[in-house]
Amino acid sequence: MGKVIVSSGKRKTAIARVTIKKGKGRVRVNGVPLEILPNELSRVKVNEVFSLAGEEMRNKIDIKANVRGGGVIGQAEAIRTAIARGLIEYFEDMSLKEKFVIYDKTIVSGDPRRTEPKHFGGRSSRSRFQKSYR
Repeated sequence: MGKVIVSSGKRKTAIARVTIKKGKGRVRVNGVPLEILPNELSRVKVNEVFSLAGEEMRNKIDIKANVRGGGVIGQAEAIRTAIARGLIEYFEDMSLKEKFVIYDKTIVSGDPRRTEPKHFGGRSSRSRFQKSYR
């Protein structure tokens, strides 16, 4: 059947699972081809990985991505991370990892930042209700 790689990526609350196998260069996100994804900025984010890796690598594989949670850009960055990790594993090429890290270190390693939870005494994590006395 051939080589099949499953990798995952996270960004904030978005989680992406990517399946990479031999193919003709098709990329599908939640069953929709990447070319007709509604948000243009998310298409650009995902295509960054392919512009760094090269079109000849993209044309050898098919990618199927499932992503849940988070917002549009968080999902795009989760997909980007999952694809980058999958490409490194599929082609077993550590120079590819170095290319990704030089361009943006969060492509492979991920971004650990999360939103700070709301605390008591205010409407958000940092703001507080005003005092009317004194």
